[in-house]
Amino acid sequence: MMSIPELFICPISLELFKDPVTLCTGLTYDRSSIQKWLAAGNLTCPVTMQKLDDPITMVPNHTLRHLITQWLQMGTQTQNSNHSDDHCVLETATIDSLASVKHVLKSNEFGFKSKVLALEKITSSPSTDYLLLQLGYLPLLLELVFGLVPEARVLLISEEYYCIKFVELALSCVLMLLPLGVELESLNMLKEERKLSSFEVLLACGSAFIRINLCRLIEAVSASESSSSSSRRKRLCIVLGKHRGILNQLVQLILHPNDSEEEAADAAIRAVSALSSFEENIESLVRNGMVNGLVTYITRTVKRERSLAPLATAIIERLLGVESAREELLNSNSNNGTSGNGIHALVKMVFRVSWSDVDDDHEHHRGSESAVSSLLIVCNDSLLAREEAISAGMLTQLLLLMQSQCSSSTKAKARKLLKLLRTKWSQDSKQFISMV
Repeated sequence: MMSIPELFICPISLELFKDPVTLCTGLTYDRSSIQKWLAAGNLTCPVTMQKLDDPITMVPNHTLRHLITQWLQMGTQTQNSNHSDDHCVLETATIDSLASVKHVLKSNEFGFKSKVLALEKITSSPSTDYLLLQLGYLPLLLELVFGLVPEARVLLISEEYYCIKFVELALSCVLMLLPLGVELESLNMLKEERKLSSFEVLLACGSAFIRINLCRLIEAVSASESSSSSSRRKRLCIVLGKHRGILNQLVQLILHPNDSEEEAADAAIRAVSALSSFEENIESLVRNGMVNGLVTYITRTVKRERSLAPLATAIIERLLGVESAREELLNSNSNNGTSGNGIHALVKMVFRVSWSDVDDDHEHHRGSESAVSSLLIVCNDSLLAREEAISAGMLTQLLLLMQSQCSSSTKAKARKLLKLLRTKWSQDSKQFISMV
């Protein structure tokens, strides 16, 4: 008689699934067992103890039921023949292997070294991705990464190799599974304060690889195209975008990358872009110093190949709808002189000679338009901003931009900005006007 793979056993009844259904936490139970649990007055997930949504939804896990049916058929075939099909043996071995890996990951009896070896088995078998997702690996991995106990945090901070390697592999698996999901309700656990605190610690003390993948996780959460899950993801992005500790760590990644961590700064820029796409996050981003971080990034990387300076400029444009963001841009200008300040950084982004021959580089052209739009916003209300823009070479930049292959909307904004600056032009600048 074949032993039942652990993944096919209901966590409540401890028997083979008959009618598997998945809750909002991502965990799967037999329908009759979870119904009895709920009928007894319980409003939490039996395994994670996470509070369930109201009304409680139970989604039939057709993939798991199909796998169980296949497994049962394989058992019948094996009993009725003297030899088993190689494919059936392979499927059984895969299921048994995943059950073994999950046991190692869940058990406190195994240390980080054993868990690393278990995760390496998963990452080396990409063909099992959908199986991992349907069998509840996503919530397990999220809990393992963001449910770090204090002792594990100490190991992480002390740069214990296997602890760091474990988190790196677990995050890689999470990012591997995320695009395959539809609802992904298990991400809701990241709203818990304890999980958010772990997120902050990992950003602060993790390796460059961990920090990059945490930023990619933020980006992935915001990228939902499914209307059924977009509202949940939006709420999660708003929670992340209002968490002071997480935002501070993103700013630090942008401001102070090591030579080997410029990729982490780029990942942070993409994460901030994702968070800034939600209006509810704008003020908290500004309040936590994001404008200064973005200006510093632009100044540092504008000449670098494949820089995300155009994206950083687009984020600044979004943030300038808040008055305090405009003030921060101007304060940066008055405190830091003529190099590396907000106005000068934006002026540099209006036009770069290296972009002129790249007609199909939409990203750079969007950066130009965002720079012009941002300068329109700040110069419209500030004489100081207009003076600094002119001293930074704004007139030449605008005229060069208008002669380039930029979009008609960018040229229209450039003309508007030229007219706005006209009152500050000297008599020697009148020749430029005739060129408009």
